[in-house]
Amino acid sequence: MFDLRQLRYFVEVAETLSFTQAAQRLHISQPPLSQQILALEGDLGVRLLDRNRRRVALTEPGRIFLIEAKAILARAESARTVVAEAAAGFTGQLKLAYAASVSFHPALPETLLRFSHAAVGVSLHLGEMPTKAQYDAILSGQIDLGLLRAQPEGVANARQLNVEVIDHEPLVLALPARHRLAGREAVRMEELAKERFVAPPRSEAATLIDRLTLLADKARFRPNVRQEAQQIPSLLPLVAAGLGIALVPASLRAVHLKGVTFVPLDDPEAHLLLAVASRVDNTSPVLESFLRTVREARQSLGLA
Repeated sequence: MFDLRQLRYFVEVAETLSFTQAAQRLHISQPPLSQQILALEGDLGVRLLDRNRRRVALTEPGRIFLIEAKAILARAESARTVVAEAAAGFTGQLKLAYAASVSFHPALPETLLRFSHAAVGVSLHLGEMPTKAQYDAILSGQIDLGLLRAQPEGVANARQLNVEVIDHEPLVLALPARHRLAGREAVRMEELAKERFVAPPRSEAATLIDRLTLLADKARFRPNVRQEAQQIPSLLPLVAAGLGIALVPASLRAVHLKGVTFVPLDDPEAHLLLAVASRVDNTSPVLESFLRTVREARQSLGLA
């Protein structure tokens, strides 16, 4: 049976109609080229070329075979490219989830933008998911990767997870624009003991609620949560309406809502972790390519 090398040899001869020129372009001597063409004709059982000392010409079967040979070589090259791109993580699919509070963090759009440019053949499936649910989904294979807000403490089979920290994002206070603390350079948690808070339910943002509780415990008070909103960004309209103040990731300062101002919180523990997690045994080239892009984005943004 003929091979791809014989097809390449035949195409060169058929296009140049010269064994001498074809041999030069192929960087081989003429006798081996002639032998391979004869072997190809023998395998096919037809004469592809009429040749004598003066000329080389395609036979009718040779003309038809030239079309097919070019198509086979093109498909072979396409297969080579597809395989190489798959091995490099540039084709395939990736199922990714992110916590709602990550939506405004610059690492998310920066990573997605870089990856979409580098891996145009990858189909990304994105969706919001709370941190605990993400860990469960990663372990079950429902998703490949998660951008989440906490280490897998208390998660069963945590040893099967690979977790890389991207950032320690500061937490800030979202205050009504006319609030007594608005305009301050920083606020101490003790100053908030008598304030009303708005916050998401713990089922939707356990890490944020636990951090609020921790900071309040240090200041020796219990947060008075008077109103809830399902998503962290949805807290801001409630703040603007004067229903309370909110502890939110600093990236939400990108949301310019009339009636809301942001003030830093003076506490070294006022931050949220941002990490990327996947299964240790997931060796998908697409996943590895995405993780490399996350690291590049983190470095580009100057994150911890």
